[in-house]
Amino acid sequence: MTDLFAKYDVPAPRYTSYPTVPFWSDSPGPTQWLDAIRTACDDETASWSLYFHLPFCETLCTFCACNTVITHDHGREATYINLLHKEWQLYREQVPALQRRPLRQLELGGGSPTFFSPDNLKRILEPILADIQIETAQFRASVEVDPRRTTREQLVALNSLGFNRISLGVQDFDPVVQKLVNREQPLEQTRNVTDMARELGYNSVNYDLIYGLPRQTPESFRQTVAQTVELRPDCIAVYSFARVPWIKPAQRSYKDEDLPVAGEKRALYEIARNLLAEAGYVEIGMDHFALPGDGLASAQRNGTLHRNFMGYTELRTQVLMGLGVSAISETPTCFHQNEKAFPVYERRVQQGEVPTLRGHLLSQEDRRLREQILTFMTRFEVQLEPSQSDDATVFLDPLLSDGLIEVRDQKLILTERGRPFLRNACMFFDQRLRQQDQRPKLFSQAL
Repeated sequence: MTDLFAKYDVPAPRYTSYPTVPFWSDSPGPTQWLDAIRTACDDETASWSLYFHLPFCETLCTFCACNTVITHDHGREATYINLLHKEWQLYREQVPALQRRPLRQLELGGGSPTFFSPDNLKRILEPILADIQIETAQFRASVEVDPRRTTREQLVALNSLGFNRISLGVQDFDPVVQKLVNREQPLEQTRNVTDMARELGYNSVNYDLIYGLPRQTPESFRQTVAQTVELRPDCIAVYSFARVPWIKPAQRSYKDEDLPVAGEKRALYEIARNLLAEAGYVEIGMDHFALPGDGLASAQRNGTLHRNFMGYTELRTQVLMGLGVSAISETPTCFHQNEKAFPVYERRVQQGEVPTLRGHLLSQEDRRLREQILTFMTRFEVQLEPSQSDDATVFLDPLLSDGLIEVRDQKLILTERGRPFLRNACMFFDQRLRQQDQRPKLFSQAL
């Protein structure tokens, strides 16, 4: 497998969308974006999801590629809350159907949502939740937290508003690695937040781990995974470190010789994958694992698992609404991203504008290929169109020869051996990428 890891360790998208963000071209204006939401909400059976991007962090984790604002000024919380409410008011006025359609998913991400005080977390959410319909039986509310800066009072406040899922940023338990990535977080902090969440009634706890960080070794990462298994989170994401220094200059602080690459890097993931399988976790999708009784594992078994900009989810809604600086939204026909520069986002919202930065109006072909990629990413097999079969055997010949995929009964099937190469196989469907004569450096390595 080491040779295969080296062979297929090429830049590749993660396919949280199709087309992928660098290939968004037919960008909607605010009017077109609002029309796309209205059209999606016209369906009487439609439901929606809501995401808040809370960008503030007190310190910079140098591995992070998210859009963040590093500050110790907690006075900024109130200003940002007002911006979120103004942005929501724009949608409330322009798309009144959002108030009639049930909200089925809610997520706070960042940044560090637990940068905000308990009272301010409630100030963000209470007016909006009081304004909309919630489908209680299927409602899922999740928050990403920084265990170093998470209090019982914050978890109590969120739980009182219906939050039942929590995701803890862990990355690695090794003190040497933590120091290098500026994220010193003792094991006991993670344990304490986990225990608090469970005691308060959060029924799903997720840990995020990252492989490929500086100075990670097979021995140290094995210990991190063993400690993770001991704490028994319901879900575990084992992400590949996305090294993109051309986007995040802080990553230039790492020495090349300190970073595991290609086969060495992927071997860390295989260590995690094997240990998690031994501990009873199910691989539900690309770099995601869950205990068999968790909702994500059930959705994967039932064929209802979905993947969007928030990650893997148990269900699919017609609208994903993102509020906040740089937040991404989607409907069946349109992608939309808010302004990424904080001053520009603030100015446009204060002026009463939908703060559109960019997006993409999906063509019929885009929508067809998007569905195939989504299916493949969540079920590891997908039906091919008759016109795709010959092309698949040619384009994917190396993966076929190496036993990583099969083309059988008009289906593309990812083999067990091929699980690490899911992103590589998805590139077959990516016509926009394939049509590029020259591919600029846009994506992190596939492995």
